[in-house]
Amino acid sequence: QVQLVESGGGLVQPGGSLRLSCAASGRFYSINVMGWYSQAPGKQRELVATILASGSTNYADSVKGRFTVSRDNAKNTVYLQMNSLKPEDTAVYYCYASYDRTFGTASQGSWGQGTQVTVSS
Repeated sequence: QVQLVESGGGLVQPGGSLRLSCAASGRFYSINVMGWYSQAPGKQRELVATILASGSTNYADSVKGRFTVSRDNAKNTVYLQMNSLKPEDTAVYYCYASYDRTFGTASQGSWGQGTQVTVSS
């Protein structure tokens, strides 16, 4: 019952920046965790960054100091500011959200469609 729509991917040179956005819509009581995962060709999907409604964040070691995850709870939107991009950051980036459908129900998860980020000269 939660749909995630991502935007902001594209082609960027090494050292450049991109900002990804992901807006959640649908019927839900609350959204708990929001975050970003990446998947390179032939690789498993990996955590990039997550953020709780409280603002607490978690980052993969490879992106610490370069990426910043944030969210606007009023808009049900999560962002990923990516700076100092490296070729190894090239991947499809997927938005994720865990949510409660109604009060007192178990959390469910939803994934976005993915947006391509390519870092290349």
